[in-house]
Amino acid sequence: MSEPEEEFEEEQRDSAKTKKKEKRSARKKKKKKKEEEEEKGKREEEQVEEEGEGEEEQSDCVVLRGIFKLGKKSHDVLLTQTRLTWMPIIPEIPTAEACALQPGVLMLRDVFAVKVKRRRAVGQQLGGPVLGVALFCCRRRGKRLEEETLHLHNASAEHTQTWYTTLKELLTESSSRPKYLKVFINPSSHKKEAVHIYREHVAPLFRMADVRTDITVTERKGHALSVMKECKLDEYDGVVCVGGDGSVAEVCHAMVLRAQLDANSPEKPVKPVLPLGIIPAGSTDVVSCSVHGVRDPVTAALHIVLGHRLQVDMCSFSSLGQLVCFGFSAMFGFGGRSLARAEKKRWMPSSRRREYAVVKTLASLRPDDCLLSFLPAKKSNSDQDQDPESGREETWTTNQGLYLSISIMSIPCLSQHAPRGLAPNTSLANGSAALIAVGNTSRSEFIKHLKRYNSSSGQFSFSFVETHTVSAVRICPRSPIGCSEEESEEEAESKTSPIIQSEGAAFPWNIDGELVEIANEVLIRVHPQLITLYGEEVDEAESTVSCSCI
Repeated sequence: MSEPEEEFEEEQRDSAKTKKKEKRSARKKKKKKKEEEEEKGKREEEQVEEEGEGEEEQSDCVVLRGIFKLGKKSHDVLLTQTRLTWMPIIPEIPTAEACALQPGVLMLRDVFAVKVKRRRAVGQQLGGPVLGVALFCCRRRGKRLEEETLHLHNASAEHTQTWYTTLKELLTESSSRPKYLKVFINPSSHKKEAVHIYREHVAPLFRMADVRTDITVTERKGHALSVMKECKLDEYDGVVCVGGDGSVAEVCHAMVLRAQLDANSPEKPVKPVLPLGIIPAGSTDVVSCSVHGVRDPVTAALHIVLGHRLQVDMCSFSSLGQLVCFGFSAMFGFGGRSLARAEKKRWMPSSRRREYAVVKTLASLRPDDCLLSFLPAKKSNSDQDQDPESGREETWTTNQGLYLSISIMSIPCLSQHAPRGLAPNTSLANGSAALIAVGNTSRSEFIKHLKRYNSSSGQFSFSFVETHTVSAVRICPRSPIGCSEEESEEEAESKTSPIIQSEGAAFPWNIDGELVEIANEVLIRVHPQLITLYGEEVDEAESTVSCSCI
């Protein structure tokens, strides 16, 4: 055998050995991974069993037991402090095999109303033979909460009344559920459907849950603030806003200012005592999506009547030492300019107006020369505000350059267009905000950056995009670069600020969907858990947008 043939055979043998080693290594890794998964599953099962045992210990005490019909079959129904369970009653048959039946379970925390069922003739308002008890509860369908009814049929009036009274007492024991709400409705939001949404979807649920309401339909910008300053808040258990992001920000701003007045603290923000419920009726509703996961008024109303609460961070926006407003998010540059253009076309439908503004702003895309300073957030989160004006060890990081867009967001800002949020790296109550600064780049690269928000990943992987977790930000804009006379005139026409009138050249800001024009430096500070909202923290919003366009 020649030397080249021997070398070839040796290479084949070495290659076969290497492949065997790789296969053995892969099998070992697969086996190890399987063992880890099994161990993790066992731990989870043990944890579930422990939780179940704890719940059983709490619910061992049976409050009531009785027989009701569910559907066409009779059931043995048990009521404890925390749940309602029912099991079909099956007659004993000597020759039949024993079958294990799973009991039905309804947690009382998911029940928001209980009523006595009666048979009534057409037009009859009162009285009628008793049919049983109806429990109104919510069921989760993905991120949505849907209303469902459990019917317990029993013709005994005394038996039914006993169950009704006991269930009513158990439900009213929850202190987090509101009894009396102050409601603000913005009739001008989005398609002017806020009043219709409240009457058709929200008011029936409030009535069913025996929640009384005091309704104010706002007539102008700032109306909610003036009402909030004068009303007696100690009469209410919570506040509800029916509208878009701008309406929500205005009510939040009013609640914090009222808390400052009550506490006689004009300088430091004070946390409002009452929680705020948000019924989405706007075009984007990022605040509602961030606490509900969907733009659904029924889901929002059920979170309110069930008393689901969470703490949320807010930001204060000030210029030259004067407070501008409180809010959750702000966009400078591209976001501010596109909103300024959209506000000039209010006669357009909202979707067309948004598309028009984005395309026109992209067509005249230009950067702003800004002095950007930020105070990095502490790694150990605390409930104390980090004061940027104090002389402590925190040091500001300062950058000067050309920026197409600067965004500051204390919440993830979830929406149908950005299911993971405009700021996916932040949360509702982590005591910090996400700073997203997009440097100067070509129009095509900037469009790629915008389009990736819809695909939920990669929007921050560009070299011209920088992100920081901050507790305070200062933005001092200079004159915009490449501004033509035509564009200057167009911006001059748009400087009819709905909130602030500034001397000189004012820069448009998009603060929670509202146009604010400020000519000077802006200081943004994060205030941890400044407000309580009805809802729950979600990681991703429900998306109904199928296209990948901007």
